[in-house]
Amino acid sequence: MYEQTLIKTIFPVKENIIKKNNRYKKWKYGYNKEFDIIIISKNGTVGEIVEIQNLKIALPAKPKSIDNNNNKWEAHIYPKELKQIATIFDWESYPEAFKNKWYAYIDREFVRREEGYWFYNKNIPTYITGSHYMYLQHTKIDVGKPEYREANRIFYIFWEACKADNRCYGMCYLKNRRSGFSFMSSAESVAQATITSDARFGILSKSGADAKKMFTDKVVPISVNYPFFFKPIQDGMDRPKTELAYRVPASKLTRKSITNTEEKQILEGLDTTIDWKNTGDNSYDGEKLRLLIHDESGKWERPDNILNNWRVTKTTLRLGSRIIGKCMMGSTSNSLDKGGDNFKKLYYDSDVIKRNKNGQTSSGLYSLFIPMEWNYEGYIDTYGHPVFDTPEIPAIDHDGYEIETGVIDFWQNEVEGLRHDSDGLNEYYRQFPRTEEHAFRDEAKNSIFNLTKIYEQIDYNEDLERKGFINRGSFIWENGIKDTKVLFTPNKNGRFLISWTPPKNLENNVITKQGIKYPGNEHMGAFGCDSYDISGTTDGQGSKGALHGLTKFSMEDAPPNTFFLEYIARPQTAELFFEDVLMSLVYYGMPILAENNKPRLLYYLKRRGYRQFSMNRPDKLWNKLSVTEKEIGGIPNTSEDIKQAHAAAIETYIQKYVGITEEGGGNIYFNKTLNDWAKFDINRRTKYDASISSGLAIMACNRNLYHPKPKYEKPTLDLKISRFSNKGLHSEIIK
Repeated sequence: MYEQTLIKTIFPVKENIIKKNNRYKKWKYGYNKEFDIIIISKNGTVGEIVEIQNLKIALPAKPKSIDNNNNKWEAHIYPKELKQIATIFDWESYPEAFKNKWYAYIDREFVRREEGYWFYNKNIPTYITGSHYMYLQHTKIDVGKPEYREANRIFYIFWEACKADNRCYGMCYLKNRRSGFSFMSSAESVAQATITSDARFGILSKSGADAKKMFTDKVVPISVNYPFFFKPIQDGMDRPKTELAYRVPASKLTRKSITNTEEKQILEGLDTTIDWKNTGDNSYDGEKLRLLIHDESGKWERPDNILNNWRVTKTTLRLGSRIIGKCMMGSTSNSLDKGGDNFKKLYYDSDVIKRNKNGQTSSGLYSLFIPMEWNYEGYIDTYGHPVFDTPEIPAIDHDGYEIETGVIDFWQNEVEGLRHDSDGLNEYYRQFPRTEEHAFRDEAKNSIFNLTKIYEQIDYNEDLERKGFINRGSFIWENGIKDTKVLFTPNKNGRFLISWTPPKNLENNVITKQGIKYPGNEHMGAFGCDSYDISGTTDGQGSKGALHGLTKFSMEDAPPNTFFLEYIARPQTAELFFEDVLMSLVYYGMPILAENNKPRLLYYLKRRGYRQFSMNRPDKLWNKLSVTEKEIGGIPNTSEDIKQAHAAAIETYIQKYVGITEEGGGNIYFNKTLNDWAKFDINRRTKYDASISSGLAIMACNRNLYHPKPKYEKPTLDLKISRFSNKGLHSEIIK
């Protein structure tokens, strides 16, 4: 059975506090610092509090009266009497008795537009935001009225939270194809523009032609088909090509108009516009925007750069430190070398967990990913719920067709059919991702390793992560006393990821002989490490330190040929990293093979009395080592032979122990490392810390393969024994 993790109910506020504040309608729309929640309720109440991608969002309290409406979403029929009214000017011409009849209806629609709407859906009281209501009830798309989808409800709740939070510039939405984002974002621009004065709304896409098409084919028709009471006075053509202007048309001055002393009706317009721009790094530079629609932002191909553009357009949404506008950004992703790498960085820079001291993410946006199984056409039932698992009795979709297969099974069948087409499979993953990893899959041709196996393993690991197979934590010295016993402590902020720990009797297996410390579990496995020497860099970046642990085949109680530890981090000082490495070696009782071109780690181990934990380079005999290599051990990274052997070690390991087999998944459960392997470039090795470290661990566990073979000739002994030929009648000595 599929277990959804996209949205969950949480309880960060005590029930009595909620009830007390609800009684006096004290809850204010926006970010509540006291409880670290974002309140999207506009009526002063709070009900259910949900968490979507680590964002805590408080919905309004459930009202006493809720529309049943056939126990599912159905758009209300627009009254026939009002259909014939095109503009507010037509409305003004109707008698007062007629208008009085419809004032309550119009007021109700404005309230729902502002506060949202409650209805019963499959016997569950369900809340949708005002923006979502406008999309479902008053938006015309290419197929008529949009259908209700639970995925879109979650999307709009998240978007409302982005709007409510004064720390946020908007959303960065990672989606699957045909999820409806273009229509939803177009509807949002019209919904906001038609109630906002003195503002500008902008549209960007992967090309100027795409932005124009979105404007003319989506935005304008939505505006044209709005009910008259939502439609402001408009200047220019009904269906413009470049700008939709909600303002009073300019009047031509003539002598007659000037001298006419009759009382004129004063018209007021919003002075608000919606337009589009050509794609470019400086699009909308210097403008002030209330809303920026950023469609297909993951498909900006070079030389256009979504990162450069966002740095520019971000400034259009603020005055000083105050955020005055929002960005609604959404896209699938191109392959990484076709602009996807920039969108990927922007997406991960929008993680709500990682904030600066101003409470903002690095990008200012909030990232949202909705897996394809939530939003795949043909697999959504009449209640708008995704059919995850294959049902015992066929479900019915929005159009009345039977759904006999669950979307998970359907997707898996598609994947199986593409197993032998790496590029086709990766493209399918990017278009219909079930994980963030799928969405940012790269082209197979760019990797020197078997990407099919790597990605199979990544998919397999996703389930393991959800099941808590990997533990995150820290190593500490017992009682804080160094060089004693090391303990592992689970810690959600820890720098270590661990899938296996040794049995208690083999923990801290350090053997001391004549005052010298040796690794007692050398027969079980080894570590590889890519270190760094400098604590800080001028740009505050620098490469990360990487450490990997790998087991060998042994008779001990340990999984053979398995990566059991991943560490990829850059603590505040190099010494903290060195101590982390040392504690790992002691806890597991295993040696380490590290690059000696950055020798501070190896000198650190020697100084602490752990020189014998540092392996010598396996490709040279002891008497061939340099003075430094004899002193601290390690292996250089400059030798071409070493580079080739290192890459070959990873390649061999992938072929043997990575991917899906009849027994299940392979022997590495760390997706950061797998993704590093997928991108590894042997000519630019310094960028790939995880690959360097993990490859050295493989070499360390197989060091016998690299031992040099002594060159010598086998001597021949002459025992002076005569040999005879027995041909013919007589034997003769062979001279």
